[in-house]
Amino acid sequence: MPTSLIEISDLTKSYTLGSQSVSVLKGLAIHVEMGDFIAVMGPSGSGKSTLLNIIGCLDQLDEGRYILDGMNVSHASDDTLSGIRSKMIGFVFQSFNLIHHMTVFDNVSMPFLYSKTGPDTIRKKTLAAIGDVGLSHRVRHKPVELSGGEMQRVAIARALVNDPKIIIADEPTGNLDSATGAMIMDMIERQNQKGTTIILVTHDPSIASRAGHTLMLQDGKFI
Repeated sequence: MPTSLIEISDLTKSYTLGSQSVSVLKGLAIHVEMGDFIAVMGPSGSGKSTLLNIIGCLDQLDEGRYILDGMNVSHASDDTLSGIRSKMIGFVFQSFNLIHHMTVFDNVSMPFLYSKTGPDTIRKKTLAAIGDVGLSHRVRHKPVELSGGEMQRVAIARALVNDPKIIIADEPTGNLDSATGAMIMDMIERQNQKGTTIILVTHDPSIASRAGHTLMLQDGKFI
């Protein structure tokens, strides 16, 4: 059985700023196997978040080839990419990206919004994911009533609720104190031990050291 999950070759990505075209990623190649834990490091502006957005099907490459779990998604339609995200990929962001007027339950169940999953299954999976991050007592609370660490745990529950093959984490401990950040990393690490592939961006070498592999990105290229 093949284990290759992500195969990217000759990836280039540019953005237009005013009248100028700015090259962000320059001919990258990356291979990720199922169950890998990969950290991506590099200075600000090196292209880390752009790379994550492309891997996570939030953005598309300009040139190159992206094979995800056997599918060529290099130039897939927005609808196709949206379907892939809802089924295969969970996201954890530095700023949590929670919807502040919604409860913990409603935030965690968001990945089911466009799915055909029945309401009973949604409720069961949502409550289970919330319980897995230790927040069953916060189900009806809103983000404003939570600490930073609790908000990130909600974000992790939301990322896990659909049993994704991949978790994309962009500076998941960046807004947290060191003790809370370590707790969040413990959760991410446990999920990797269950077989979920983790691709994480960080500036912190101590966070990167917990990954199985570290990729260094500078000026749009791996070094």
